[in-house]
Amino acid sequence: MLLTGNREVFDELYFRYNRREFVHPDPLEFLYGYEDMKDREIAGLVASSLAYGRVAQILNSAFFVLQQMQPSPSAFLRHASRESLFEMFAGFKHRFTTGEDLASMLFDTKLVIERYGSLYECFLKGMADDDETVIPAISAFVKELCGGRNVEYASLIPSPMKGSACKRLNLFLRWMARKDNVDPGGWDKVPASKLIVPLDTHMYSISLALKLTKRKRADMQTASEITAAFKTISPDDPVKYDFALTRLGIRKEMDQSGFLKSMEYC
Repeated sequence: MLLTGNREVFDELYFRYNRREFVHPDPLEFLYGYEDMKDREIAGLVASSLAYGRVAQILNSAFFVLQQMQPSPSAFLRHASRESLFEMFAGFKHRFTTGEDLASMLFDTKLVIERYGSLYECFLKGMADDDETVIPAISAFVKELCGGRNVEYASLIPSPMKGSACKRLNLFLRWMARKDNVDPGGWDKVPASKLIVPLDTHMYSISLALKLTKRKRADMQTASEITAAFKTISPDDPVKYDFALTRLGIRKEMDQSGFLKSMEYC
């Protein structure tokens, strides 16, 4: 489906549903309590990395971890040791993620912040002006978070080098690089035009229904293809409609089938 003649439909959906009142249940809600960017980016990384599985479990897990880091995640990591992190999260479990996985990621996050000053500065180091998307920067960022090792925390931070759609990292980047009624922003030097659609099951299902892709795998190539389709109606902000569109599949009071049917007549 060509989207160029349907921009008004998507804009109407955006203006109607891209509001904080529709955020819950979404781990994004945890970011709103952090004004300091160094706290927000850590909270965002934690919340997004755990954003897989049942939504109730996601919220419970993210809440538990962030509660241990109150009132300031950046101060918490600054004073944390590897031993204290492993001890604190020894009994933690979120689907395939163990407390050891989480503690390792948090300690390597601490080391990245010590090296670069913030996650933001680390991410910017991996960006080049002529990169068409954030994919190269994501690859560099994952490598830094893994301490330069050829090992990823697959259950928390997959790498695009292996074809993963990196839904959670792209979700994190949407939260951090965009600023509107829903996304709090703060990473102002990461252009929204280079973002990739966070390809979860809801976005993949809607994109198949809208014929934005025919691919059978929800991988990075599919995410890039869907992003390219949205660039035709929003070249400066291709993930603009992500939140509103995915609410159609998440919130019971919203009419996904009615929206898709309306698109047939546009």
